[in-house]
Amino acid sequence: MLHQWYLLTKKKEVYIVVLDMPLLDTKRGGDLMGTFILDIVLQILSFVAQNERENIRCRQAQGIAAAKARGVRFGRPEKPVPPEFEDLKEKVKKGEITCAAAARLCHMPRTTFRWKCMHKP
Repeated sequence: MLHQWYLLTKKKEVYIVVLDMPLLDTKRGGDLMGTFILDIVLQILSFVAQNERENIRCRQAQGIAAAKARGVRFGRPEKPVPPEFEDLKEKVKKGEITCAAAARLCHMPRTTFRWKCMHKP
């Protein structure tokens, strides 16, 4: 954010007016003291925003960990495999049928079929 502010105000010489925060008005702060105050306020606001983002991430991670500890599962519920899945899985392993054909017969994408073949006991 600070880098973008610098590019806009110094390199491109753009005036920025923040309507609900007159301290960040670059039109008025043209003198040395005004520029100094503006830079300090911007530094403080950037710090507060970054600190809040980190706090939010931390609280979110704590909430997710607590939910998982309670047994909450995230994401879509897993669809059950059709009864013929195991037979088709064995046929694919033996080379009697292609993975794509087996997936079609199970009414699932090929990638899902392959994933379930690898992760299903």
